[in-house]
Amino acid sequence: MNDSLAIYLAQLNPTVGAVKDNCEKICAVYAGAVSEGADLVLTPELSVTGYPLEDLVLKPSFVATVRQAVEGLSELTRGDGSPGLIIGCPWQDGEHLRNAIVLLEAGEIREVRFKHNLPNYGVFDEIRVFSAGIPPAPIEFRDFKLGAMICEDMWYPDCTASLTAAGAEVLLVPTCSPYELDKHPERQDYAGARVRESGLPLVFCNQVCGQDELVFDGASYVMASDGSIPVQMDAFREQGLLTLWERRNGVLECISEHQGYQPDRYEGMYQAMMLGLRDYVLKNRFPGVILGLSGGIDSALSAAVAADALGPDKVQCVMMPSQYTSGESLNDAEKCAQALGVDYSSITIKPGIEAFDQMLEPAFVDVQADTTEENIQSRLRGLLLMSLSNKFGKMVLTTGNKSEVSVGYATLYGDMCGGFNALKDVYKTDVFELSRWRNEYVPAGALGPSGEVIPNNIIVKPPTAELRADQKDEDSLPPYDELDDMLRCLVDEDMSVAEIVDRGYEASVVARIEHLLYIAEYKRRQAPPGVKITRKNFGRDRRYPITNGFRSARFKE
Repeated sequence: MNDSLAIYLAQLNPTVGAVKDNCEKICAVYAGAVSEGADLVLTPELSVTGYPLEDLVLKPSFVATVRQAVEGLSELTRGDGSPGLIIGCPWQDGEHLRNAIVLLEAGEIREVRFKHNLPNYGVFDEIRVFSAGIPPAPIEFRDFKLGAMICEDMWYPDCTASLTAAGAEVLLVPTCSPYELDKHPERQDYAGARVRESGLPLVFCNQVCGQDELVFDGASYVMASDGSIPVQMDAFREQGLLTLWERRNGVLECISEHQGYQPDRYEGMYQAMMLGLRDYVLKNRFPGVILGLSGGIDSALSAAVAADALGPDKVQCVMMPSQYTSGESLNDAEKCAQALGVDYSSITIKPGIEAFDQMLEPAFVDVQADTTEENIQSRLRGLLLMSLSNKFGKMVLTTGNKSEVSVGYATLYGDMCGGFNALKDVYKTDVFELSRWRNEYVPAGALGPSGEVIPNNIIVKPPTAELRADQKDEDSLPPYDELDDMLRCLVDEDMSVAEIVDRGYEASVVARIEHLLYIAEYKRRQAPPGVKITRKNFGRDRRYPITNGFRSARFKE
């Protein structure tokens, strides 16, 4: 009996729907695994297609293309001593479409297993497109019994119990588990529960990529039967790693050790923004990004993330001053662009404002100026950026943060227009912290420069939209530390106004913030996608009705 096993973990960055390209990645990593002496190559969930597939997987021609690709990949394993290969793919099982893993060996499709627990919460809606399989049986592979569970199957005890009862020696978990704050320890908590229940070691193999609003951070690992982590792969980096296993006294043990890159809180947030933006821009074949650089902290941090993700040569920043733009903002924006090494220019919107004043004068006669005139400035800036984007092809990067988007302090078709928003799920207080952090550290893999890339004056000065004279954000909003705490309670925790008041806030203030949150839903529906950072982002996580008469406390206008 063979008592040694070499498992190669392939932490891949696939592109949803790009079956040919994904298969080429699998072929390349398989060749590397062969050269390192692997017996088995494990890839993430749905590695042939990318994840999540949404309704693309309901297209019969797509599923047929995937099946042909899987049959083609089986040829890799033909030949004496060739490693087995576990891939993930949608699988037509009679009348049922399954989320499956397939073992390819000796040029054949040897085994197929189906996902049993289909997630249907937050960003997940697999029940919409897949049918659940029965709890899986172990896979017999070269004198070993492999207990394969697909992603969500690790979150519940039933599959582990079934596999353990059938004699599995190790739990393999091909997965697509998206990044969010504090998610990695949570994953390991669930893995630890399964290990304690079964007494078996566990292998967690996750994809690493940006896919629309989701970021997958990799961070694959091996958990030993005692709950320790002898192997931890890098977060936020495509990677392959060979792990060696020995059966000792009838028990399969990982004898390899490896501790890869694991970022702390703010570096993890920053890495997620970088990866999400990079993959969105490159996979959608944009030549770069263009954004309005106002001299404020949101656009400065957005520019820094873009420079780090794509390289300064692919970032174009435009200052668009009005009569309300201060000399301080002009100076700060230029210094930031110089520090980042990005392209920088200035286009005044004053002639446009004058033209709009003339056009609208007959309609606005004897009507007091208000936020309408402020929004025209923002919309002119959006029009300028979109015009430059249309002419030269770069994608407009939107720069609004989660605090502003929550309460509607953003202009539809103005500063909300664009193709992607790296800060969409980042509260304002975290924008400040991330800016300070970036001035002290260069993230792993960043393409931007070191040093103070966001001038300190941008960080310390009071935030302002500069759409009217002497305007400050806190003229009409609570201080950001208070606002963000209320919003985390309302958005992330779904707390009532009464519960938030118990934290020490005025009832009228909390009721107003809840009211602003609800009435801004129609704006958020029209906002570009952005990187999911928190447990509950605006988008797939939080699906509130636009027409919504509920208030947990009545706001008196």
